Amino acid sequence: MDNIQIAEMFNRMAKLLEFKGENPFKTRAYTNAARSIKGLDEELSVLYKSGVMDSIPGVGEALKSKIVEILETGSFDAYERTIKEIPPGIMEIMDIPGIGPKMTRSFYEKLGATSVEELSKAAREHRIRRLPRMGEKHEEKILRSIVRMQQDKDHGRHPIAFAGEIAKQIRDELSSSPHIEKVVIAGSLRRKKDTVGDIDLIAISNEPEKAIRFFVNMEQVEEIVESGTSKGAVLYPGNLRVDLRVVEMASFGSMIQHFTGSKEHNIHLRKIALSKGYSLNEYGFKNEISGKLTPCSKEKEIYDFLGLEYLPPEIREDMGEIEASLTGKLPRLIEKEDIKGDLHVHSNWSDGVNSIEELAQAAIQRGYEYIAITDHSHSTGIANGLSEKRLLEHIKIIDTLNEKTDDIRILSGTECDIRADGKLDYSNEILEKLDIVIVAVHAGLEQDRNKITRRIVAALENEHVDILAHPTGRKLGKRPAYDIDMDKMISVAKENEKILEINSSPWRLDLNDTNARKAKEQGVMLAINTDTHTIEHFDNISFGIDVARRGWVESDDVINTMNLKQLCARLGILK
Repeated sequence: MDNIQIAEMFNRMAKLLEFKGENPFKTRAYTNAARSIKGLDEELSVLYKSGVMDSIPGVGEALKSKIVEILETGSFDAYERTIKEIPPGIMEIMDIPGIGPKMTRSFYEKLGATSVEELSKAAREHRIRRLPRMGEKHEEKILRSIVRMQQDKDHGRHPIAFAGEIAKQIRDELSSSPHIEKVVIAGSLRRKKDTVGDIDLIAISNEPEKAIRFFVNMEQVEEIVESGTSKGAVLYPGNLRVDLRVVEMASFGSMIQHFTGSKEHNIHLRKIALSKGYSLNEYGFKNEISGKLTPCSKEKEIYDFLGLEYLPPEIREDMGEIEASLTGKLPRLIEKEDIKGDLHVHSNWSDGVNSIEELAQAAIQRGYEYIAITDHSHSTGIANGLSEKRLLEHIKIIDTLNEKTDDIRILSGTECDIRADGKLDYSNEILEKLDIVIVAVHAGLEQDRNKITRRIVAALENEHVDILAHPTGRKLGKRPAYDIDMDKMISVAKENEKILEINSSPWRLDLNDTNARKAKEQGVMLAINTDTHTIEHFDNISFGIDVARRGWVESDDVINTMNLKQLCARLGILK
C-alpha cells in the first residue's frame, strides 16, 4: 500500500468513529495522522523496511503499530472490527458531498437509511425535509449531490468491451517482443467487471528492463507515466492507463493472483496465510519465523496452500467466495458451452441487418438448437416496429422456414414495448399466437420510481409474457439505469414465473452482476441473450456469460441452457 491509500484508510476510520460517537480526540488522531502521512516525501513502506518509522511527525506509537499492520496485511484489526459494526452502505453515504458522519448518523437513526439508495428514496419521498434543521432546499441539494456523486463515480471508467480490446492489442504487441516470454491480462478486466479504471498486465521475462523499455515505446503510447526496472505505466488514447509488471516465472502465479483479486479478496487471503504463520504478497509466501520466501509459479498453488479450492477470477470480490470454498459450497459457474440458443434476436423485419434465414444459419454454425426472432413492436417506430398485420406475416414466414429445416428450431417472438401506462403494444390475442414474448421499456425512462415499477410489474403479471429484456434500461457511458424497485420487480417475476434477461450487449450488460445474483438467490430464472442486430452480435454472448459468472449464476439458473424439448415444455410451446 502507498501513502495515499494508508492515509485514506485512516480518514475512513476517523469518519466511522465519528459516526459511532467516539471520543473526538481519538477521531482527530486519525485525521492528523492521515494529514502527516500525505505530506511525507518518503513512502512508509521504505521507512518500515529501513527501520526508521519513528521519523513520522505527529503519529504516536499506537498509530505507528497500525501502519505496520497495514503494510504487512493490507488492513488493521481495529478498522476491520469497526467496519463490521456498521451497515456497509453508511460509508458511501458519508462520501456524499456535504454529508458528514453526524448527519449520516441522523439519517440512520431517524430515517433508517443504510445506503445511498435508501437515502435517495427518503429524499424523493420528502422525508428528509421534515427532519430538524433540514427543509426543502437542503433535501433538493442532497438529491443533486447524490446524482453528481454517481456521475463522478462512473467518470474515468471504461466499458469492458473497449478496455478489453485495447488490452488484447497490447498483449499481442508485447508478445512479439524477444524479451517477453508470456503476457496475461489481470486486474478488474480479468475479473470481468462491466467497467474498468485501467488495464493491468503481467509479463514473464528474464530481461525485465528490456521488456519495460519495449512497453513504454509502443507506437500508440501517448504518455509515459512510469518506467522502472520491473514496472511501467503508460497512457493510451482515451485517457486509458495501462500498467505492466514484469516477473520471473517462479513468481508468476503469485503476481497474477495478487493483481487479479479485489483488495478485499486479497486481504482475506492474507489473513488466512497469517493464521498459518506466513505473510502473502505478490511474490509468494514468506515464513514469518524463518523469513524464507516460497514463490508460486501457478495461481492454484496459492489457493491449495491456503486450503481453498481454486476460485474463478470473476468471483474474487470477497463476497462470500472464500467461505463457500472452505465449506465446499462453491457454485459451478455457467460456461459459454452451456448455452443452447439465443432468445433475443432481431432480423431485417425491424432494425436488424440480416434475414431470418441468415440468422438461423449463423446460429446453426454456433451449434445452437434454437433461436427466437423477436423483432420490435410498432411503438418503436424508429426501429421499424411491426404492426399487428406484419407480425402475423412474420409468424407465417417462420413457420415456413421451420418446415424446411431440421437443424434448428426458429421461435416466433416479439420484443414488445411496455407503454408508459403499463399496457403492452400488442393485444393478448396476438401475443397468444407467438412462441415467446419478450417485453421491454424503450420510452418514458424518466418516470419516477413508483410509476416505472408499476409499469413493469403490470407487464410481468400478463399471462403471455415470458421474459423482461434489459430490465433496468442502462447504457454504459450513455445513460444510467432507470429508477426501479429491483426487489419488487424480482419478487413479482418469481411470483409469476417470469424470466429476467442478462442482456449481453457490451453497452448494456443488464441485469448487472449484483442484480443477477439477487435474482438467482430468489429463485428467478434468467436468460442470457445477445439482443443481436447483426450476425456478429451473436459473439457478444461471452459478455453476458461474464456477468452471469460474476453473479454466481449456474447453468440450471438459465433458461437457454435447456435443450429444445425442455425449453418448449417450460414455455408451453407446441413442438
